[in-house]
Amino acid sequence: QVQLVESGGGLVQAGDSLRLSCAAAGRTFTMGWFRQVPGKEREFVASINRSGGSTYYADSVKGRFTISRDNARNTVYLQMNSLKPEDTAVYYCATKMVVGGSYKVWGQGTQVTVSS
Repeated sequence: QVQLVESGGGLVQAGDSLRLSCAAAGRTFTMGWFRQVPGKEREFVASINRSGGSTYYADSVKGRFTISRDNARNTVYLQMNSLKPEDTAVYYCATKMVVGGSYKVWGQGTQVTVSS
């Protein structure tokens, strides 16, 4: 069973940057970052395929966030620049277990708080 552990969250000011990491134990395929605010549904942020050659972003983060992966370290990253208060959320990474499948394994989440 694959396990995912996120790290890198914290409290920053608007305009600052943070880099989240998601370390995986086990084989992963397409991986994604999601975020959730209390009382709201979890929303998609970004995804990256296994080779790293294909990435997708939510419109709300395009141009500010960059997803990448280092398969040698079995780790996916989310570089977040120009952070806004509305980016405040718990950020989760997740992985699909087969090509074209749904996200099956989730991390425990890391809190990102952006103050104005």
